[in-house]
Amino acid sequence: MHVSKWEGRRSYEQWKAYGLLFPSLIIFALFMIWPFFYTIYLSFFDWNMVAPTKTFVGFQNYVDVLTDPITYKVLRNTLFYIVLLLAMNLVVPYIFAFVLDLVLHRWKGFYKGAIFLPSVISLVVGSILFMWLLNPVSGPVAIVLGAFGITMPVWSKLDGWVIVGLSLITSWKVFGYNFIVLYAAVNGISREVIEAAKLDGVPLWRIFVQIVLPLSGATGIYVLIITIVQGLQYVFTPIKVLTQGGPYYGSANLIYQAYHEAFVLYRTGHSAALSILTMFIFFILLWLEFKFVERGIHYAN
Repeated sequence: MHVSKWEGRRSYEQWKAYGLLFPSLIIFALFMIWPFFYTIYLSFFDWNMVAPTKTFVGFQNYVDVLTDPITYKVLRNTLFYIVLLLAMNLVVPYIFAFVLDLVLHRWKGFYKGAIFLPSVISLVVGSILFMWLLNPVSGPVAIVLGAFGITMPVWSKLDGWVIVGLSLITSWKVFGYNFIVLYAAVNGISREVIEAAKLDGVPLWRIFVQIVLPLSGATGIYVLIITIVQGLQYVFTPIKVLTQGGPYYGSANLIYQAYHEAFVLYRTGHSAALSILTMFIFFILLWLEFKFVERGIHYAN
C-alpha cells in the first residue's frame, strides 16, 4: 500500500512528540503511578516498616479506619479546614482583586507586590513568625487585645480555635498566589462591559456578582480546586511545626493523620488505607464540583 510523503512525515512527527513526552512519562510513572499502586498494596498488609515481612490482613485496615472514632474527628477537621481555606483563599482574594482592579486607581503595583510577597517566603518561617505573633501571653496580638480588656484564648490548645489559627497561617502563604491569578482574570474582562454597567448606574456589588464572577468563573474554578487540594497539603507544615495534630487530634487533617500513622505510630497499613480513602474523598469533591459548579461557568472562545 502506497504511503504518501505527507503521511510519512506526519507519522514521524507523532513519534517525535511521543519521544519528547517519554522522559516526563517515566518520571510521572516513578513518582505518581508506582507509589499509588504500592500504597494500595500496603493497605492490605500489617507492617511497621521495620519487620522484614508483611502480614496480609485483607480489608482489616479499612475496617479499622472506618470504625476508629479518631478518623471521623479528623474528617470533621478536614471539612472545617476546607471551608475556612475557601473563605480565606477564594472569596477574600476575589473581592480584593475586584476592588484593586476596578475601585482603586493608585498604588496598584505596590498593593500587588505586598500581597504576593508572602507566597515566596517559607511556610516554616511563617509558622514560627505566627507562633510569636499569636502567642496568647506575650505576643503582639495578645498585648493589643489586652489594652482593650480582651483576653486572647490559648488557641493552640482549643478545638476549633486551633484550626482557625492554622488556617490563618496557611492562608498567609497561599493568599498572594490566588490573588494574582484572580486579579489577572478580573483584569482580562472587557472594560466596555463594566463601563457600560457603571453608566447605567449599576452598583459595584451587582457588577461583581453579575458580570465579574460569571466572566472570570473559569479561573475561579481553578483557584477553588487548588485551594482544596494544595491548601490541605500546605496546612501540613504549620500542623507539624506548631501542634503535631493536637490537642488530641483537634488540629489534624486527613493528610497529616496519614503521615502520623505511618511515620510516628508505624502503622503503615492503616496509613495506606487512610490515604486511599482520602483520595476517594477528594475524587468525590471534584466530581461534585464538576457536576454542580462548573456547568454554570462561562469559557471564552
